[in-house]
Amino acid sequence: MKKYDFTGETLKWYGRTLSRIRALKDFGDVEAGDLGGWIEKEENLSHEGEAEVYGEAKVCGQAIVCDEAIVCDEAEVCGQAKVYGEARVCGQAEVYDKAEVYGEAIVYGEAKVYGEAIVCDEAEVCGQAEVCGNAVIKSMSDYITISPIGSRDDTTTAFRTADGVRVKCGCFYGSIEEFEKKVKKTHGDNQYGKEYLAFAELLKVRFGEK
Repeated sequence: MKKYDFTGETLKWYGRTLSRIRALKDFGDVEAGDLGGWIEKEENLSHEGEAEVYGEAKVCGQAIVCDEAIVCDEAEVCGQAKVYGEARVCGQAEVYDKAEVYGEAIVYGEAKVYGEAIVCDEAEVCGQAEVCGNAVIKSMSDYITISPIGSRDDTTTAFRTADGVRVKCGCFYGSIEEFEKKVKKTHGDNQYGKEYLAFAELLKVRFGEK
């Protein structure tokens, strides 16, 4: 038996048509008749298990939410992303491209997880963290953010990947060494340069890199 159907209410969202869902039976924290969130097609949310999409959350493209995973609030899961196990994506978080969130991991706040990044086990990615590339986040010690920093008072995130530690700062993505070179070229010895370079030194200590 299917656990949800479509209410007939639709939403145009970035060129896609999403549909509101309604529970057909009790599962997880959901009772039959409860309204859910928005999905583009049935393949986005498994009818098996207790996976839920509710609130104003949106799931589209080839994205899949299954097992006992929950996507809620105003979160967005799209592209070829997968959220499964007992994972949670909530708040205004975004998970897209080929990213995966699974195990008991939680992505919330305004965090973004994309590329081929993996967030798993009991890791939590939150705030305005931006985790991408081939990041592998298994615990809170696998990433760090600093905000506000720099001329734009923005957030800079550093995280472990399959290829070592990488830094995401605005349009920049690269190693700590590449980050230092970019900072020196862009900011020289000004206040912003000093802040970024001090953060780079902290990253070496935190991640054990020379």
